[in-house]
Amino acid sequence: MEFKWSVPLIILVLVNCDLYSNIGGSILKECPYCNTYEPSQPESRIYSSEGSELVRISVGVIVYFALKPNQQSKAAETRRCCGGPVSDHFQSDQFEKMFSNRSSLEVEDHEIENKGFLDYQSFITASAYYQRYGFGTTYINEDFFGTKEVAAFLAHVATKTSCGNKVVAREQLSRDLCYNKEKNSNLSYCDERYKNAYPCAPGVAYYGRGALPIYWNYNYGEAGKDLKVDLLNHPEYIEQNATLAFQVAIWRWMTPIKEHQPSAHDVFIGTWTHTKNDNLAKRVSGFGATMSVLYGDLICGHGDNESMKNIISHYLYYLDLMGVGREEVGPHEVLSCAKQVAFNPSFSSSP
Repeated sequence: MEFKWSVPLIILVLVNCDLYSNIGGSILKECPYCNTYEPSQPESRIYSSEGSELVRISVGVIVYFALKPNQQSKAAETRRCCGGPVSDHFQSDQFEKMFSNRSSLEVEDHEIENKGFLDYQSFITASAYYQRYGFGTTYINEDFFGTKEVAAFLAHVATKTSCGNKVVAREQLSRDLCYNKEKNSNLSYCDERYKNAYPCAPGVAYYGRGALPIYWNYNYGEAGKDLKVDLLNHPEYIEQNATLAFQVAIWRWMTPIKEHQPSAHDVFIGTWTHTKNDNLAKRVSGFGATMSVLYGDLICGHGDNESMKNIISHYLYYLDLMGVGREEVGPHEVLSCAKQVAFNPSFSSSP
């Protein structure tokens, strides 16, 4: 990835966030810079689909930078660093309130056999790898994004693992985490165009798995490479291990769909440099843009549709449970993607 600037850059000294444990201390003095997240470099791709929504198809190195002190600008004034572990500000009782019915939910669907599979400890264990890159731990200047990011991430997870009930009342917002794989698992999602880099294993299907599902052989291959797990030959590992199911979900949250595009994490915390095209497309940093990154025009750009309102309802409900005031989410154009032009169109990559 190439960056062209009219002023010289200073490379940040990156340190491990695990060294920082006093989250209530003097943030700017004690909080170390987040490490740079550098996923594996795949072959360049120009398309993507998982059957029902967009998935990551290509990624470049994410670079965080600061201008020289004498270059006065918003970029120069920004200080991004990582606090302590997610468990410092997100407790098990909050998780249980969010998903209070996941184990005892009375539903008619007899196929729901994984209630209680996705639990708090699995999420915390999974997040530990990514917290040094800023997941659930980021401060921008003195503004802590960690609590809000956890709520945002879990809002997406909830709607993807829902027991199938439409949200019509507040109490139904806890009726999630029922599934850890796609209900309709008849398709193989094998793209033979990547048979050299990510050959499909015989008899293996790459349908949606994980707390925030991934699809297609190339995504299983790339996620497995980054997580150091052979998901290409054994995608069923995600169904069998709750920590891995969350790791795959966070991988998708932290990883851009295409090179030169931001990840859901980037657009949420605001470390994304807007282009002229982004401004014309009405893309702004915030929760709404995470839907644009993850789902494209299948949800965004169509006004206040039910799918989008469902995800937003979960996010606001979780913020309430975590003690974050709703005034912190910003105006409607930040919270939603109703008027945003999606980053990527939704078209199939089937052979």
